[in-house]
Amino acid sequence: MIGISKLYCGTVEPGDVLRYGAESKRLPSRLLQFAADKKPVVVWNCTRRCNLRCVHCYSRSRDRAYEGELSTAEAEAMLEDLARFGVPVVLFSGGEPLLRPDVLPLVRRARALGMRAVISTNGTLIAPEAADRLRAAELSYVGISLDGLGEANDRFRGVPGAFQRALEGIRNCRRAGIKVGLRFTITRRNASEVGGIFDLVRRENIPRVCFYHLVYAGRGSALMSDDLDHQAARRLVDLIIDRTAELHREGRPVEVLTVDNHADGPYLYLRMLREGSPRAADVLKLLQMNRGNSSGAGLGCVSWDGSVHPDQFWRHVSLGSVRERPFSEIWTDLAHPLLAKLKDKRPHLKGRCAACRFLDVCGGNFRARAEAATGDPWAPDPACYLTDEEIAPAAGKPGAS
Repeated sequence: MIGISKLYCGTVEPGDVLRYGAESKRLPSRLLQFAADKKPVVVWNCTRRCNLRCVHCYSRSRDRAYEGELSTAEAEAMLEDLARFGVPVVLFSGGEPLLRPDVLPLVRRARALGMRAVISTNGTLIAPEAADRLRAAELSYVGISLDGLGEANDRFRGVPGAFQRALEGIRNCRRAGIKVGLRFTITRRNASEVGGIFDLVRRENIPRVCFYHLVYAGRGSALMSDDLDHQAARRLVDLIIDRTAELHREGRPVEVLTVDNHADGPYLYLRMLREGSPRAADVLKLLQMNRGNSSGAGLGCVSWDGSVHPDQFWRHVSLGSVRERPFSEIWTDLAHPLLAKLKDKRPHLKGRCAACRFLDVCGGNFRARAEAATGDPWAPDPACYLTDEEIAPAAGKPGAS
């Protein structure tokens, strides 16, 4: 994650992170991406079932029962192991997690074990009573997916009326006092909706919005040609930066992040250098603390059947199963060659990634996307839109103008 508001608008400084010792268990959630120990945030796809049919769904979910999902007892054992291991956050995802009958008791169990618990949902099932139950479960955050306004979202999500029901879910979370934010996945077919999403954030007083770059996985594999070209990506990131700054000038400190393309970090830094920002050097320090993509290190995934993956997009790679071994053992066992290489990517990266002066900032970007596009997980990420001149070592070390 690249905290556009944190970095560009100065709501976080390097000293804020260092004050806590940069340990994930001690850091408040707003600073977690800068943790030094990188204990993994774990995405748990607690069910595959979903009531929508999203065109980019990495789990290829449908509205039907799936066999083999972890039982309540198995899930509780997994959560206990995650807590002992020091996992700071469990993200309950799906499918649609609210379709799992025991999801809220499991959220409460995660909280009782000392972990933060967040839910990623399509929001369509959050009636007022459901919002009250979410509040009672002590969720840290509810992320609701919207991929456009009105019919644009409904086309993306595959079900008429999904937008209005999600909007009602957002409002119900706000009424119940739950921190809620938006999740928006960017493609050519909905990039023009980004400005409208910012308008919605302003109008509904939504405190957080995350813009996700497309990853070619699941049904999203068919959207590879719908990804933005490099110039369009640069323009859109500039728009996100501009609209974020506009909100902050208005006295609306909305948290805005971009996700799944760590080229956004160097791009933001280079823009701040061009603008002569006195904060550019501090932003570079924060980006170096963030360290870019952390799939297989600071981010992991457990599937509905207990399979462990380097992240939620690398579903064809199983590192093991929590039904057979605890997550903590699987995650620290470097016998799996991919996991071992993801812990230290530098020697394995190829092409422009290997020589990039921002490698320590972006972490080699998204390896699952590189593999999907080229067949080679160590090839350059095709979604990196930085020019050869911008990344060239000859241009100087990071920090040079």
